[in-house]
Amino acid sequence: MRKPRLQHVSCVIPEDAHDAVRTFYGDVLGLKEKPTPKELADLNVIWFSIGDGEMELHFIPDPIQADPLAQYHFCLEVDDLEHYRARLTEAGYVTTEATPIPNRPRFFCRDPFNNLVEFTMLLGSYT
Repeated sequence: MRKPRLQHVSCVIPEDAHDAVRTFYGDVLGLKEKPTPKELADLNVIWFSIGDGEMELHFIPDPIQADPLAQYHFCLEVDDLEHYRARLTEAGYVTTEATPIPNRPRFFCRDPFNNLVEFTMLLGSYT
């Protein structure tokens, strides 16, 4: 079993900063924007491909949202989601289901410092 790898990070941006985000990350840094999965369209995020994988940066305009899982977080890609869910549960951590995305099974948990961590598997394109 390979070790987890960073899959994405969520950051906060102001509501009216979409153009600045696209200019900085797209034009200046040269990252390619990806379409947002339709299941997450209401979260108002912008995704970019990074490197040779499917790592994305998510930009969330409001850090205080109704959905407590739509917050700052980082996501780890793993090759056996249920293995990690079992390890976390056995260690006493609570896991929380996430909005389903096609070919992206996932769940969340909080680390000992209350940081939100997402775990996912990439089983194919989400589109």
